[in-house]
Amino acid sequence: MNLSHIKPAKGSVKQRKRVGRGQGSGMGGTSTRGHKGAQSRSGYSRKLSFEGGQMPLQRRLPKFGFTNPTRVEYKPINLDTLQELATSANLTTIDFAALREHGLAGKSDLIKVLSRGEVTSALDVSAHGFSSAAKEAIEKAGGKVTVIERIAKKESAI
Repeated sequence: MNLSHIKPAKGSVKQRKRVGRGQGSGMGGTSTRGHKGAQSRSGYSRKLSFEGGQMPLQRRLPKFGFTNPTRVEYKPINLDTLQELATSANLTTIDFAALREHGLAGKSDLIKVLSRGEVTSALDVSAHGFSSAAKEAIEKAGGKVTVIERIAKKESAI
């Protein structure tokens, strides 16, 4: 026995379906698409949730919940993250520009400082919001807290 005599196991290798190669192939005429209808036409693509005309799942399930259109989404940053940033970058003042520069905030993010961890050095922190425990911890370490005013989006006249 040598490598030239090796064959794959019987039934493990299938020929691919060669569509549109004439009547002799057994798949001529309509090229296995059937007669008429959207799926027989070129350029047809079904909707992702299409279930063959059956009522789709997203319409069978009941609606529930509420999405508040005026919700304000804050990006949380904890005290331990601020302390780590202050020691690694040798900062005493941490504001929005410093957070953006070090990749902790995006340009449209609203920052809220939360109280996980502890602050060991006196930091001047500016953010859009503070938890009461975080505010207390920063001031206890000899730092200062400044709340940045949020610019409200213009409300459209109805």
